[in-house]
Amino acid sequence: MINKALKFLREVRQEMDRVSWPSKEEVKESTAVVLLFSLFLTIFIFVTDQILTQIVRLIY
Repeated sequence: MINKALKFLREVRQEMDRVSWPSKEEVKESTAVVLLFSLFLTIFIFVTDQILTQIVRLIY
């Protein structure tokens, strides 16, 4: 069992060495894109909700 665990940890280390990590600049750019998209989506949902609320109020 210990041998299996050690083998697993060695394999994990080998895989981690193969990973292509993004640069700091790429992480900053990706984060900015996600934040802007989240802001846009939040505003879109808010506006849509307000419009639908007004429509429902007019119906009732």
